[in-house]
Amino acid sequence: MADPAQAPPAVRHAEEVMGTVVSFDVRGGEAAAVQTALEEAIAQLHVVDAVFSTYKEGSQISRLGREELTVEECDPEVTEVLELCAEAERLSDGWFSTKYGGVVDPTGLVKGWSVERAARHLMAAGVSGVSVNGGGDVQLLGTPGPERPWRVGVSDPLRPGSLAAVVSAAGTDELAVATSGTAERGVHIVDPGTGRSAVTDLVAVTVVTPRLTWADAWATAAFAMGSRQALSWLESLPDVEALLVTAGDEVRCTDGLARRLG
Repeated sequence: MADPAQAPPAVRHAEEVMGTVVSFDVRGGEAAAVQTALEEAIAQLHVVDAVFSTYKEGSQISRLGREELTVEECDPEVTEVLELCAEAERLSDGWFSTKYGGVVDPTGLVKGWSVERAARHLMAAGVSGVSVNGGGDVQLLGTPGPERPWRVGVSDPLRPGSLAAVVSAAGTDELAVATSGTAERGVHIVDPGTGRSAVTDLVAVTVVTPRLTWADAWATAAFAMGSRQALSWLESLPDVEALLVTAGDEVRCTDGLARRLG
């Protein structure tokens, strides 16, 4: 008889898509069902890339920006994502924006949304736990084993190869971790008010909340705000914790973050 404390079998896969690597760690479930769901989740990610990539001239989002398509002529997912972006813009008082250079660009939310959707698709196949990591932004569902929570290391933006923190999903069935900053991609976040690169004292913002869709968007908006305004705003959001690192090597955290570390 199998040891009940033993971790269920793992299925792991890494897929190059959306300009990054999306890594899957799937625990439990019936093997054939897991494999089918994994293939479907991967296919969905490639469809998202084809529809939403701002680097592909033929993508629906690029054609929408050139006014060659209307939103109604795009796939239903475009409407869904743009509605989520509008909500993020409202809740962030405009610090999250769907426009870049005056052209529609949902990049700050669509990766988190697509990775979360992939994780939920796998969970629906009857598995016990899923971790999907899209370029460092992670959606966790279920558990990797009995009394074993998922844990995510947060890179230290000022000390390559080191960790600034370890986030634990103990006590919850859903947790997401997303980071925005300059360590991996350099300066790439825009201040919506000026249309230029955000002038901020931050080098990284890590947001911890149940859904990666929002973690991704809130990290982007908070980074553009700067540490003082971002910390106050993040504290006001329900079920959101965060870790902020400034260029001066100062670490600021929301009040409840300590409960998520371990």
